[in-house]
Amino acid sequence: MKYTKKDAKAYSRATMKGIWAAALMPFNADLSLNEEGFRRNLTHWADDLGIDGVFVAGKQGEFFSMSIDERKRCFDIAVSALEGRAQTIMSCSDQNMDVVIDLARHAQKCGADYIVVHAPVLHFFKEQDETLLNYYKTIASKVDIGIALWSHPDSGYLMSPELCNKLADIENVVAIKYSVPRPMYAKLTELASDRILVSTASEEEWLDNILELKWQLYLCSTPPYLMQTKYDRRMRDYTDLAFRGEAAKAKALRDSLEPVRHALRKTRPPEKPHAHQKYWQELLGQVGGPVRAPLLGLTEAEKAATREAFETCGLQLTPAAKRAAG
Repeated sequence: MKYTKKDAKAYSRATMKGIWAAALMPFNADLSLNEEGFRRNLTHWADDLGIDGVFVAGKQGEFFSMSIDERKRCFDIAVSALEGRAQTIMSCSDQNMDVVIDLARHAQKCGADYIVVHAPVLHFFKEQDETLLNYYKTIASKVDIGIALWSHPDSGYLMSPELCNKLADIENVVAIKYSVPRPMYAKLTELASDRILVSTASEEEWLDNILELKWQLYLCSTPPYLMQTKYDRRMRDYTDLAFRGEAAKAKALRDSLEPVRHALRKTRPPEKPHAHQKYWQELLGQVGGPVRAPLLGLTEAEKAATREAFETCGLQLTPAAKRAAG
């Protein structure tokens, strides 16, 4: 950590900016961690795509299929591979609070910048807000590292803007990945943007959130490395244009990515997002690999449809086709 607990909010506001990506975890054919492939992907994302931060061992990374030791190993690899060229936020989500705290302490020790903790599945719905306040306060009391909240329908409920506003008062709570409808995250931005960085995973909404809600952080999903190449960094470019106040140019560049968005959406089987995205990575020259059980792999027909859409979506793969930044 490069900051103290009492400085966590100020440090995050100064440095937790730009485009952060949620890492898919590559596995070998025998389903062991593909450590070298993970390092290659991380290096490409930071050096070639200009990604500012990486979310490690989260839902996209299949944390639910990994042992605690494997999750810790992913943390170590990310810190080592990125070497400060991009920041890291480590997913410590788990139903067992002791596991959350153990992972959080490891993240802090290995040099991660932040952690993220998903709102837990609740087995009782009495005093829900008080239970969640107690949950996050307890975790925060055990570590110094900056904590990002995450509210998502997978928990079986959504944390309200009013509850998140209270959670924003916790000393080392610095951000939230708020996977909710736009009116909810706009409300939280109004209530708590002086104490917490609000973000959501929708790339399609990212530019409007910069321009209209004055957001500084995209936290985070896979589009930063699925919709970009070394020679076609339109998400990076429209983000930088927006931060410079060049809204019209940013919108034109954002809109030019619609064929890529459509290709990803139309070919992704609803029940196979991990396998689909890993295959798209392979088409881009990144390291993908198989998924672990219980996730489902793509059929050959699904791969063929994805490959056809990829080849016609307009992503530029060679230097000769490099687009102007606008």
